[in-house]
Amino acid sequence: MSEQKYTADSIQSLEGMEHVRLRPSMYIGDIGVRGLHHLVYEVVDNSIDEALAGHCDRIDVIIHENNSITVKDNGRGIPVDIHKKEGKSALEVVMTKIGAGGKFDKDSYKVSGGLHGVGVSCVNALSSSLMATVYRNNTIYRQEYSRGKALYPIKEIGSTEKRGTEVTFLPDDTIFNETVYNYETLSNRLRELSFLNKGVRICITDERVKDENGEFLSESFHSDGGLKEFVLFIDNNREPIMDVIHMEVPDGEIPVEVAMRYNTSYSENIHSYVNNINTHEGGTHLAGFRRALTRTLKKYADENIPTKEKDKVDITGDDFREGLTAVVSVKVMEPQFEGQTKTKLGNSEVSGAVDKVVGEMLTNFLEENPAQAKIIFEKVLLAAKARQAAKKAREMVQRKTPMGGSGLPGKLADCSSSNPEECEIYLVEGDSAGGTAKQGRDRHFQAIMPLRGKILNVEKAMLHKVFENEEIRNIYTALGVSVGTEEDAKALNLAKLRYHKIIIMCDADIDGAHISTLIMTFFFRYMKELIENGYLYIATPPLYLLKKGSKQQYAWNEKERERITQEMSTDGKGVAVQRYKGLGEMNAEQLWDTTMNPEFRTLRQVTIDNAVEADRIFSMLMGDEVPPRREFIEKNAVYANIDA
Repeated sequence: MSEQKYTADSIQSLEGMEHVRLRPSMYIGDIGVRGLHHLVYEVVDNSIDEALAGHCDRIDVIIHENNSITVKDNGRGIPVDIHKKEGKSALEVVMTKIGAGGKFDKDSYKVSGGLHGVGVSCVNALSSSLMATVYRNNTIYRQEYSRGKALYPIKEIGSTEKRGTEVTFLPDDTIFNETVYNYETLSNRLRELSFLNKGVRICITDERVKDENGEFLSESFHSDGGLKEFVLFIDNNREPIMDVIHMEVPDGEIPVEVAMRYNTSYSENIHSYVNNINTHEGGTHLAGFRRALTRTLKKYADENIPTKEKDKVDITGDDFREGLTAVVSVKVMEPQFEGQTKTKLGNSEVSGAVDKVVGEMLTNFLEENPAQAKIIFEKVLLAAKARQAAKKAREMVQRKTPMGGSGLPGKLADCSSSNPEECEIYLVEGDSAGGTAKQGRDRHFQAIMPLRGKILNVEKAMLHKVFENEEIRNIYTALGVSVGTEEDAKALNLAKLRYHKIIIMCDADIDGAHISTLIMTFFFRYMKELIENGYLYIATPPLYLLKKGSKQQYAWNEKERERITQEMSTDGKGVAVQRYKGLGEMNAEQLWDTTMNPEFRTLRQVTIDNAVEADRIFSMLMGDEVPPRREFIEKNAVYANIDA
């Protein structure tokens, strides 16, 4: 790709920006934490596009002390010459016109991620200030903006031998509900991008935090192995049964890269990407991968596995994916996404391209590695037998699924309303707390489902064991959902879902946190659609009740307890502190006031911002490997000393 082709004429202006500040959620999803971080991704996407075009191999992201962000790269630098149509510098057009970008010019970029030219101008519109510095033509150019409008024409501020683009922006606190960036959220995404774009070094620095040596917190991500290393990273808490199979066709109309490996787990973990965009709902590329996987393995089995072994059990596509971790990444020149969320690829031609690559390369692998092929098929046979057992257990769940309100679990105290949009169900730890919750609830819209002890750890359980578990069967039945199809044993049908708020309510201690994590693991592995639809929440009961005289206040953590104690008494004397070791220690009125009353309670909505990281953390917390779990708990524990 020549330097000369990326000029002002490559920038096409499609429309104005009048709606961005008025309706920001239309462009970045929301104005909460997710939308805030999305701003960074949009700027980084521009730099990644330069890398995809072969012009950039380093990207730096810096979180400044005031929560402003700098993103800089060593690409070609955004063009600064005058745009013929707009009569302004191309930089100003890119920064102030929605839909303006080199991504629309096929000579500038073959493929690109982001919002197809929408991104950086939206970031500008939603920032109280933004400064763009371009290193190009041996000159340093700069232009500053406020809320999307240029403060002055582009100007030259010096000379340089460097090249690239540097953007520093401060999110507008009149737009966003939250303006504090989370380091882990950003670093996880940047790590992901480094695997998806091998050879590019991506660094993150947090100037708000210093280590014991006085250095800013920082990480550098770089991958030479691409998706092969990505699968190893995702799977680092699982026990593998084979080597990683890596297949790549980097050239051609649709570049395809796939990496996969089987492990001893019982879950399918396939992550798909289009132009670095995580396609949560899959699409044609994922369909092509699954079709090739099933066809190729089945053909190999028919030709190489003794008939008597295959005849014992009926094998379906589901069985070929159990215990499989895979990443599928494609680069598409003009991707078509279904819906506005860009989570499902619709290009029909991509399915065949992926199918061809995976089919050919997997066939070669199986023929060249007969010992590993045998291990894979032994895993598939085991999965098929377990699925048949699970089918019988699942049918027991289905027979108990309520029709017209009948057949509900005996422990469920249902609500009187039948409108799912206003109904909520509390999954409560223990019969004692469940009894208190039943007394304290609003019977019109709040249902209570007590759970006995710790539910099954689904991360270590075969499918039929999950469906045979009484507590899990009761959850399915109470929610009213149906589960399983011939194609997918875990498929969830939400047509008869009875509650649009499902609230996990456990004790505010270590055991409660463990039980809550077990329940979340079950929902993540078997009812992910409920999380994706925003139906799953966690209740936050208080840890302490503080009293002095006629005054009393609740505290949800140690810092609040200390603050309230000081407010009640400067020397801390005379303040009675009641520590709640369990929900059952509260009376019904207290539980309602603190945890169940919609006017005063705090519910934490469970979301999946990064499916790869969620998958990795659940497998670490609930899997067999102890050292990484201990390290994670020591780093993140918030209950470390409460039972001391």
